[in-house]
Order: sequence, then structure tokens, then C-alpha cells
Amino acid sequence: MLDVDNFKFVNDSLGHKAGDELIRSVAGLLRGRMRDTDILARLGGDEFAVLLPGASADQAQLVAADLLEMIRRHTTFAGGERVSMPASIGVAMLGDSDRDGSQLIVDADLAMYEAKTAGRDRISYHTAERAAQARLEGRYTWGERIRHALEYDGFVLHAQPILDLATGAVGQYELLLRMRGEDGALIAPGAFLPSAERLDLIQAIDRWVVVRAIRLIAAHARAGHDLRLEINLSGRSIGDAALTKLIERELRETAINPANLIFEVTETAAIANMDAAQEFARKLSELGAQFALDDFGTGFGSFYYLKHLPVSYLKIDGEFIAGMADHETDQLMVKAIVQIARGLGKQTIAEFVGDARTQALLAEYGVDYAQGYHIGRPADVDTLTDRAQGAATP
Repeated sequence: MLDVDNFKFVNDSLGHKAGDELIRSVAGLLRGRMRDTDILARLGGDEFAVLLPGASADQAQLVAADLLEMIRRHTTFAGGERVSMPASIGVAMLGDSDRDGSQLIVDADLAMYEAKTAGRDRISYHTAERAAQARLEGRYTWGERIRHALEYDGFVLHAQPILDLATGAVGQYELLLRMRGEDGALIAPGAFLPSAERLDLIQAIDRWVVVRAIRLIAAHARAGHDLRLEINLSGRSIGDAALTKLIERELRETAINPANLIFEVTETAAIANMDAAQEFARKLSELGAQFALDDFGTGFGSFYYLKHLPVSYLKIDGEFIAGMADHETDQLMVKAIVQIARGLGKQTIAEFVGDARTQALLAEYGVDYAQGYHIGRPADVDTLTDRAQGAATP
């Protein structure tokens, strides 16, 4: 694993175009050192991975040293200025143990983190002893923290209320994921989800959320309280056969009303894999669950794709809602979305509702549901459970 040191400085000081130029330059440099059998990949941002099939520890060490020296001496023009950037490299060997590819990346990532904390511009090698010491000192990579959270219930679910504008009652909630930090503070998903995507851990997170959502609905049903939840799914989980089987099994075992489950994906994720999204939505519909398209209106083909997805809800992108009360263009867009949604028999949810004026306009335009800080802030799902138990207490 190789990470360009101080890359953020280039982006911030010279601009993202200069950062792109630097990344292309480093990629070309790395490619020039690889054998035909080696595999080079950019994992995201300024992070690269190099796979050396059949290489011994000594050979891997030699390649890492060569790469570090090449990058150290390399300069390129980015943003009109000559730029040189050192790098931090982490090396891990795939031995005879039962580690899989994901674990190998985590090990190399941990070694790279060691190189950075030791002063950058150097190489660090993964060993079981070093990994144990890092764990002891609480120095985890995001990959290890995510795995730990999955294994030891380190994730927390919050629920944000969604108001039925026709009745004035909260009709459902959107589940929002948080991670519990080592100091007990909650970590926002933006900090760990990119790493989860890169390390192929996002599907496991989605499954964790789905199971707890279904069981939460079941607990409320036993208390005599009807609970409807929206669950965000990543693009990677669309078309995941294991997830579909998991949903089917949990529905069968809990016997909840499947219509209380609303699976939500972004428009861009659905469009990126339309065939899988169609099949996934079809299976959900057969199970009795519902499907929502988030960030609706961000793509040019938004209305076209409604022909191909059996969605029940359209979540109007917050870009059109946040300043709608003062912008006629946003008002016209919302009216158009509502009109088409009604014609297709779908309901609409407006996100980012921040004040009473916006809520009143949404009700006037015929939007079905509203969500945002004006309606209610996210709260721990335990408060919903307490509320349901209180309602069921004689």
C-alpha cells in the first residue's frame, strides 16, 4: 500500500486539477517499475496498491525501496508549479495462514499507517507483533475499526422522523448510521464509509443495518406499535444475492409487515447498475417491501429512469428544498417532480426542510412527506423503543 504524503496540501494550495496531475504522474511512475505479472491499482484519493505475485519478502522489500526512492526523487509540474512529494509505504505478505485478500489489504494499510506516524517518507513492514501492539495502543486503521465495530456491535443507529404532511403525524423514520469511537464519541459515516467501500466492507455494514432494522420493527410490533423504517443501501449492495436472501429469511423469521421496510438507494447508484437495480427492486416488491429513490432530480435522466424502477417513493434532492422558499426555480422543480410522481402513482419525500415556510410550501405543492431539522433531528433508536414500550404499558 502506497500513500502520497501531504497530497492534501497540493489540492488545497494548487487546486484539484493540480492534484489530478500529480496522481497521474505518480501512477505512470509506479507503472514503469512493475513487472508484467504485477498488478497496480489506485484505490482512491492518493492511495495505491501494488500486488506482487510470487514475490518473496526480500523481493517485496526491494520493490518497495525502489518505489520509495523513485517517488522521492520525482518531480512533476502540477498547477504550473514544480512539485515533489514523498510517500509512505506499507508491506504485508500473504503467507500460509487463512487470511483473505481483504485482510491482506488491512495488514498493508496498517503498516502504511505505521510509516506515516513514524515520520512519513519511509517503509513499514507488517508483523503480527506490530499489529498486536497497534491494537493495544488503540492505533487502528479504518479497516480494522470497521471490522471491530461489526464484530462487537460498535455501530449505532439513529432515526430521523419523516412527517406526513397530510395528517401532521410522523409516518416513518430514516435510519442513519454512526460508529462509536474509542472515547465514546459518535463518528459520522462520512469518516468511515469511503474506507468501507474501498475495502469491500460496505456490504457487511448494510447487512448489519438491515438485520437490526427488521428486528427493531419486530420489537415494536410485539409492543403493539407500528414502525416504518427507511434503510439506506450502498450501490455495492444492489444486486447482492446474499442480502436478498438475508432479507427474505429475516422477514420469514420475524413475520413483520414487509411494507414497513423501505429500502433507499441514491439515483446515481441505481443508474450506475440499472439491470441489478431493476432486479433488486423487483425482488423487494415480491417480498412486499418498498423501494425509494434518493437524491431524486440530480441526474438528467431522472424522470426517464422512473419507467424502469418499481419505486414507491421519490426523495427530492435537498438541493431543491434547502432554499426553496426564496427561489422560484426550486419551486418550479419541486412542483414538476410532484406532478410526475402523482401521475405515476408514487409518493414524494422532501429532505432538508429547515423552516416552517418551506414546510408550508411543500404541503401546498402536494409533497407527501417532509424530513429535516425543522421536523426533527436524528435520535438514538433506543428512544423509539422506549416510546413504543411506554405506549404498550397499561
